[in-house]
Amino acid sequence: MSDSSLTILLVGNGGREHALAWRLAQSPSVKTIYVAPGNGGTANGLDKVQNIDISSGDFPKLVEFAQKNDVNLVVPGPEQPLVDGIETYFRKVGIPTFGPSAKAAVMEGSKTFSKDFMAKHNIPTAEFQNFTDYEKAKAYIASVNHNVVIKASGLAAGKGVLIPQNKEEAYAALKEVMEDRAFGDAGDEVVIEEFLEGDELSILAFSDGYTIVDLPPAQDHKRIGEGDSGLNTGGMGAYAPAPIATPKILDEIRETILKPTIAGMRKDGFPFVGILFTGIMLTKNGPKTLEYNVRFGDPETQTVLPLLSKDTDLAQIFLACAEGRLDSIDIKISPGYAATVVMSAAGYPESYKKGDVITVGQVSENNYIFHAGTAIKDGKIVTAGGRVIASSATAPTLEGALKLAYEGVDKVNFEGKYFRRDIAHRGLRDLKLMGDAQTGITYAQAGVDVDEGNRFVEQIKASVRSTKRPGADAEIGGFGGIFDLKAAGYQDALLVGATDGVGTKLIIAQSTGIHNTVGIDLVAMSVNDLIVQGAEPLFFLDYFACGKLDSKTAADFVSGVAEGCVQSACALIGGETAEMPGLYSEGDYDCNGTCVGAVERTKVLPNLDAFAPGDVILGLASSGVHSNGFSLIRKILEVSNLSYSDKAPWTSENKTVGESLLTPTRIYVKSLLPVIKKDLILGLANITGGGLIENVPRVLPKHLNANIDVTSYQVPELFKWFANAGKVPVADLGKTLNMGIGMIAIVKPENVAAVTEELTKGGEAVFEIGKLEAGEQKCVLTNIDNWIN
Repeated sequence: MSDSSLTILLVGNGGREHALAWRLAQSPSVKTIYVAPGNGGTANGLDKVQNIDISSGDFPKLVEFAQKNDVNLVVPGPEQPLVDGIETYFRKVGIPTFGPSAKAAVMEGSKTFSKDFMAKHNIPTAEFQNFTDYEKAKAYIASVNHNVVIKASGLAAGKGVLIPQNKEEAYAALKEVMEDRAFGDAGDEVVIEEFLEGDELSILAFSDGYTIVDLPPAQDHKRIGEGDSGLNTGGMGAYAPAPIATPKILDEIRETILKPTIAGMRKDGFPFVGILFTGIMLTKNGPKTLEYNVRFGDPETQTVLPLLSKDTDLAQIFLACAEGRLDSIDIKISPGYAATVVMSAAGYPESYKKGDVITVGQVSENNYIFHAGTAIKDGKIVTAGGRVIASSATAPTLEGALKLAYEGVDKVNFEGKYFRRDIAHRGLRDLKLMGDAQTGITYAQAGVDVDEGNRFVEQIKASVRSTKRPGADAEIGGFGGIFDLKAAGYQDALLVGATDGVGTKLIIAQSTGIHNTVGIDLVAMSVNDLIVQGAEPLFFLDYFACGKLDSKTAADFVSGVAEGCVQSACALIGGETAEMPGLYSEGDYDCNGTCVGAVERTKVLPNLDAFAPGDVILGLASSGVHSNGFSLIRKILEVSNLSYSDKAPWTSENKTVGESLLTPTRIYVKSLLPVIKKDLILGLANITGGGLIENVPRVLPKHLNANIDVTSYQVPELFKWFANAGKVPVADLGKTLNMGIGMIAIVKPENVAAVTEELTKGGEAVFEIGKLEAGEQKCVLTNIDNWIN
């Protein structure tokens, strides 16, 4: 069409529509832009633009108006009119529409439809299942081992995506969507998909059903609070292009997601015309599709449109898409960055006030104010929505764009104005990681903070010194630790080593923020393995690996390690703290410990030659679950809908589930060493993974078995609760959990009284639970059916 020949009907009333009207008004091919119903921004100050008082959902009136006013291009802004079929109404009267058909708009209108589409066309996405039945959905959550995202399938104004942090929150989110109807009919069907870790991108791309041309990749901020915290919103800000979207990544997105999507929609009989908004997660396994939207995003539109070069005619792009000839248009992008900061009413995204007067001062060049929830009342602009108004800006650098955008924020005033001050924090981080020609990339920019590591070392030096003992200097910071066996009193010693971890008990520590007890567990797992060989623990070394070093968390952990060393009278002489971004997520950590002990050559246990039928098996009480079997424990908690913050149902003490389960593994070293040195012990078995059934035979000669009467002691209530709550077969209990016995001692009948007295003085609860018998090398549990009664 010739210059100034287009009359456009723009449908909508948000910030996206104001930005579209602003950019379309700059087109030499546009004569008039009608906005239905528009907002305070489209009503005031834009050349060629005027509001009309027709609802965006009143299609017959919109068609009637378009015909009477010679409209020759319709641009629907929001998703609801597109899903409801606005394109069909205008196609029937021969008016081109920049927007998809109702059938194509189902890609946003139904998340279950779009996920099935992705699966059909091999478009990379998260593992998922669709559900209309609440109980089946709940059972699916219980069955998976990964965190999930719960999405209301229908339209929910950009807020129908819930990201729970654990199973308990997932059950609550599912109930909120499907039973409490938080999103109305949109929650009749839900998508439950694997939670993907990585950085999120928003790709807006023009399409005519065949050709697709993407705009600069954006990142938005959905959460209301700084640091991406708090409730989800429609979007509190955005920036583009996102530095993390390198040319290589963008090429991969085009080839594996964008082009297959457009081709797949055409092949399935609903070619896509309009702007396709694709949410993408950059995972360690490559880009994966989160969801599709079938319209411009808000606030992404306010961010990317200012990056179109001034000689690019947006109206002609829209018309070319509607007429199936996008390949005839040259779309140019200006260099530099854009940023948008959204200002909301106080209380948003929950209840908020309307009707407050807004004043807007004069802004600088390349700074643009886009209205969203505003209206005109008595000749004044007033608040009329939750996200009220936004300041967007462009500049050669991201820092410059942000500075200018925030200057614009300062020019806008209304009562209760709220905005985030950390927009583009991820983009600034990524730019720092990339470095520049003058400074290069530092280790800290790569995610490893050496200074934080040094602070951590200083914090733990006191804990390490508390473990000092003869033979060790108990100091850290050097290249290694030294231990003097002669100074420790050994003449003809054998060295014994043991290494172990804490396992998935760490998940509870990380979920509850209690980190000082698992350090004790780490020591206990190794020193208890040493003592069963008659060895005295001498020195310990720990390994702590994390995604991002938090010196307080690490120091709490090491304080527990030091406490474990004090309890076992061994020296903490060194260790390794590894900060490994990319291998571990921020907030995650793992650990390992190694202990070296010594035993005189003639005192090694077990003394197999001395074992005989009739020898007595003594059981030493455990302090709880210790550090094995937590995969079973956590599974039972999930099916019982019990969270770590709930009151522990198995104890009268005022402890939460998490606090109770984090009771550290009992260390038996100090109580056992005196009886070992008196030659009163024939053998010891540490009851770890495998329980009594698998651990006791490890110290028996091949011609003897251990016959243990499991009713000879009282099983702690904790184990009874988990056995009953999980309906765990008793045979499985015997080879998974310690069931209240943390250590086994085998003694001669004539030494039972002396050993029991000595161990009791050392603080142990001791039970006579069985005897050795002639037979196959194994552990036989008698009266097993009555174990937990």
